[in-house]
Amino acid sequence: QVHLVESGGGLVQAGGSLGLSCAASGRTFSIHDMGWFRQVQGKEREFVAGITWNGAGTYYADSVKGRFTISRDNAKNTVTLEMNGLKPEDTAVYYCAAGSYTSEDSNDYIYWGQGTLVTVSS
Repeated sequence: QVHLVESGGGLVQAGGSLGLSCAASGRTFSIHDMGWFRQVQGKEREFVAGITWNGAGTYYADSVKGRFTISRDNAKNTVTLEMNGLKPEDTAVYYCAAGSYTSEDSNDYIYWGQGTLVTVSS
């Protein structure tokens, strides 16, 4: 069992930066691949970034590649998403998720956090 709690959301101007953190509890965190997703009301949840259990592999949606960076610290049971060059279209509720493998499909993830809102003003 893995319990996830996101933090770090907020309001930022376009072009600015924001860092999201996901704190995990549970002894099995280090064996799970992790992902960040985002969702705008009325739309499907969208893959943003993923990272393998050991941090060796990272994956990004084309829309955030070069602007966002995902990382993890298994000793601290955390995964972070550093977001730079934010755009108004990045506005969404951001969720972290844990699964057996990295996937762009939200159905492949087992555990989810409650989400944190990121608002980018133009």
